[in-house]
Amino acid sequence: MKSEKYIIVGLLALLLYSCGGVAPQRPSQRKGQTPEADSTQLAIMEMNLQLAKAADRAVLEAAQAQEESYALYEGSAWMHIYSKGDETQRLAHKGTVCTLYMRIYTLDGRQLEDSEGTYTIGKYELPTCIEQNIRELRPGAHVRLFAPFYTAFGAQGTAHIPPYENVMIDLEWK
Repeated sequence: MKSEKYIIVGLLALLLYSCGGVAPQRPSQRKGQTPEADSTQLAIMEMNLQLAKAADRAVLEAAQAQEESYALYEGSAWMHIYSKGDETQRLAHKGTVCTLYMRIYTLDGRQLEDSEGTYTIGKYELPTCIEQNIRELRPGAHVRLFAPFYTAFGAQGTAHIPPYENVMIDLEWK
């Protein structure tokens, strides 16, 4: 009877131990070879790269066609500063609340939006091209930006701005 208990306990222990199994392993590869890339993912990446390059060219050409001189700022945006704003005020920084008046146009000059709103810098309520470059400005500033779609309103666009639209933004900080 005692030996039967030991046998049963031994079998249970062996059963529990053997159920652990082997952890899943990565597919084996020959030395020096990388796994095959997903061709769909590579095609999408290549298409996005081509769209971004074309957008950069279009924005550069639009900025160069202007009478004013433009400089390339963060986020691939070309900016002309008409006024940096009130020199007695601090530069914009994370947490600064500002009221901005924006007029947004296509690169060929068709107006898409005319709006005024209050935004907090650092909360990404604004397109990347504005969010990154407003830190160069103070209240009272007036600038014009030429921005590619990927730093402006992206592949989704907005209610008034179509997807993949490169834009010109007249921005005034009230």
